[in-house]
Amino acid sequence: MLNTANILTLSRIVAIPLVVACLWVDRPWSPWVAVFLFAAAAVTDWFDGYFARRYHQISRLGRFLDPIADKLLVAAVLVMLVQNGPLSGVHVFAALIILAREILVSGLREFLAELRVGLPVSQLAKWKTAVQMAAIAFLLVGDAAAPWVTTIGLWLIWIAAGLTLVTGYDYLRTGLHHMAEDTPPGSAQ
Repeated sequence: MLNTANILTLSRIVAIPLVVACLWVDRPWSPWVAVFLFAAAAVTDWFDGYFARRYHQISRLGRFLDPIADKLLVAAVLVMLVQNGPLSGVHVFAALIILAREILVSGLREFLAELRVGLPVSQLAKWKTAVQMAAIAFLLVGDAAAPWVTTIGLWLIWIAAGLTLVTGYDYLRTGLHHMAEDTPPGSAQ
């Protein structure tokens, strides 16, 4: 059964094609609609967690969908920002760092889930997400707002990429403690 938290998570997934469509359309209003939709989707990430905890709406569906919704939203928008130009040249590496970390942490969480080990979100990872979302918002609206907005977005995306490396390493280091090899040497895996 869907609860408020799950509906908010699903709304983030529904927003993805709308944001992408705005980035695809070359109209004066499209960056503004894209940044509005993206910001609304980003805010639902906080609210769905709040409702889930506050009103005891934590569900298996929510635990499954929430991280997927976040990663799909960020990945789709980063790909479009690379395609549309704000993230070009050396700045593509910031997007790659962010996407690679998301895949690494997702795989790590899946592996650890099989061992019944949780990997809670760190406070630094929450800051990383906030900086990342702000960077993406600045890059979405970019020059439509003012010439310096894209520059701020690029600085923020590199700060987010740096935090991404630190938090990714922290998660990997934590996960490595649970990855002791339990297969005897020389046997097939």
